[in-house]
Amino acid sequence: MADKRMTEDEVVAELESGMTIGIGGWGSRRKPMSLVRAILRSDLTDLHIVSYGGPDVGILTAAGKCRKVTYGFVSLDSIPLEPHFRAVRQGGLLPDFMELDEGAFYLGLMAAAHRVPFYPTRAGLGSAMLSENPELRTVTSPYGDGEELVAIPAFDMDAVLLHMNRADEKGNGQFLGPDLYFDDLFAMAGTKTYMSAEKIIATEDFLREGPVHTLKIPRTHVDGVVEAPMGAHFTECPPDYGRDEAFQREYAATAKDPEAWAQFRADWLELESHEAYRAKLEERGQA
Repeated sequence: MADKRMTEDEVVAELESGMTIGIGGWGSRRKPMSLVRAILRSDLTDLHIVSYGGPDVGILTAAGKCRKVTYGFVSLDSIPLEPHFRAVRQGGLLPDFMELDEGAFYLGLMAAAHRVPFYPTRAGLGSAMLSENPELRTVTSPYGDGEELVAIPAFDMDAVLLHMNRADEKGNGQFLGPDLYFDDLFAMAGTKTYMSAEKIIATEDFLREGPVHTLKIPRTHVDGVVEAPMGAHFTECPPDYGRDEAFQREYAATAKDPEAWAQFRADWLELESHEAYRAKLEERGQA
């Protein structure tokens, strides 16, 4: 079977400006941050990001990389509203967006994963979700009851980026924390899927790491795999490490000061490689 190992820069080389890119994880939890930083230092632009958003959305929108974001929320968890995204959104600097509740966002993922154009739901009827998203449509039940339902469109994503605790060179992925965060649906939904992992291991070693139910990302849905220790930092990736709250607070504080944000980007987010980022963390005693 094919060896799918890649570097972050090789993944980004397969992406194009204007693409719709899904990013797995949840808020400030197990985000593929080494891949997000690789996008940041690339010349990619005009992106449509689809995410249960965290610093991935904050960083890419604050850097002007996005034309649209589709999201169920954008949060740093311990900091409820992602401050960089908040500044962009409230400042009218994001050209387009789709704001959904968490359940409706899930249905958009599921529709894409199941290759249907939409999923019907009662969620959103009579709410601001419809008035704030005029592109949403309703459908009438064909089964005689005539019920009006919201049609949540499939999130058709050109590429998906995920981070797992473990992977093998064939592209099988394993999560070891408390929640998968719908990354299996993201993997199924993308035209192409690229997965970073804390460690690439031999296939036969998966069950030494965790029980069979943790093997949720099959190789058939993965086009490339990147070994990236600390690849989700500063978001959490349990049981390998928790969220770096001090680093996250430092990041969040720069949303109020353009000069501090530019310096933080240069110091941390635009380093030439993930290896350079890890080396700098080690200098601070954090890796």
